[in-house]
Amino acid sequence: MTGREFKDLTFQHLSIVMNAFASPKRLEIIDLLSQGEKDVDTLTKETNMNFANTSRHLQILKNAKIVQSRKDGVRVIYFLSNDEVIKCWKNIQTLAEQNIAELREVIKSFLEERNVFEPVSIKELQSKIKSNDVTIIDVRPKEEYINGHLPGAVSVPMSELKSKIKNLPAGKEIIAYCRGKYCVMAPEAAKILAGKGFKTTILQEDVNSWRFAGLKIETN
Repeated sequence: MTGREFKDLTFQHLSIVMNAFASPKRLEIIDLLSQGEKDVDTLTKETNMNFANTSRHLQILKNAKIVQSRKDGVRVIYFLSNDEVIKCWKNIQTLAEQNIAELREVIKSFLEERNVFEPVSIKELQSKIKSNDVTIIDVRPKEEYINGHLPGAVSVPMSELKSKIKNLPAGKEIIAYCRGKYCVMAPEAAKILAGKGFKTTILQEDVNSWRFAGLKIETN
């Protein structure tokens, strides 16, 4: 093998992986699967695609070894191949936010429209937890909470938030979190809670960021 052949083959294989990331919908699928395995029907509903398009995108991701699948009866369940996929996705987010002012403005505008001006960092949340000043709510679907959640977090899925507000302690700040920076559930929950008189904000990171920081998560 010549040096030219080596380079051509190497970059060809790298481009297969990069192409798998080169689609807004495939990025959304990766983002969703970073929270745990899901079947095609769930991914179809979450991404607002039809079944055929979801399956096509999943096949591209599978060919690039980004996702894997297993059978559960007639259902096909998809999951990310490893943590390196999640880390790569997070690095892409960081790179894009550093280099693309328009993306930063979109995020800022969305949060400000929901009166979320100062999302807390993981370090800030740790400090609040130690001082017992907050109640943490996980507004993701129940199955994602079961798969792994922040220590002490209470499961309050968005679909149940309004009916469970009466159970939340009025004297503490409420910190909501969901799937990460580009998930809309925590900001929407914060807006609803603020409208009910709660002091509230969000953790803009997710369970994986917490885990990658070397912190323990809980499962049940």
